Formats: sequence, structure tokens, C-alpha cells
Amino acid sequence: MKKIWVVFLAGLIAVFFSCAGMRAKNQLEGNVTSVEFAKDGYTANVKTAKNEIYIATISRVNLGDENYRVVKAGEKVTLKGEIWKTNSEKYIKVKEIVSVK
Repeated sequence: MKKIWVVFLAGLIAVFFSCAGMRAKNQLEGNVTSVEFAKDGYTANVKTAKNEIYIATISRVNLGDENYRVVKAGEKVTLKGEIWKTNSEKYIKVKEIVSVK
């Protein structure tokens, strides 16, 4: 019976740390270099400390009207969302604007 609890506890700890790592991977911090407006929101180019450029899609649909805000070129932002990469570009579909400075 002790072995079952040890295995369960070890599995729970593994899940906790893997989820904590995923949260950090889904967050992006950088400076806004440009903003281009569209129908339901805008895209912002965000340059990270590693000089990587991410195209951030920020929309009312993904954030909701109460959390939606417009960032400006030159501001430092922290964004959370779904990150993916193609051969030539990096993207983030923003689900939360954590901070704007």
C-alpha cells in the first residue's frame, strides 16, 4: 500500500513541475516595435531580450472586452498565450496581457 502512495505522490509532483514549466514557456516579454490594426484587434511585433521578433495577435475575441487594451510602440509588455513557430516567423496568440510599462 505504501508503494502505491509513493508512486502516486511522485506522479503528482512530476505533473506539477511539468505544468509549471509550461506556464513559463507560454509567456513572452519584450518591447513593442510596431502595431498594425485590424477589424477585431491588432498585431504587434514584440522584440525579446534575445533579439527574437514575435508577431502577437491581440484581439477582443481572445481577451474579452474587459481585458482588451491597446499597446503602443516603445512599451515593454509581458504577454501570455499560445506560442508557435514556423520556419521563418514566431507567433503568439495572446490570451492575457500581464503587464505594460
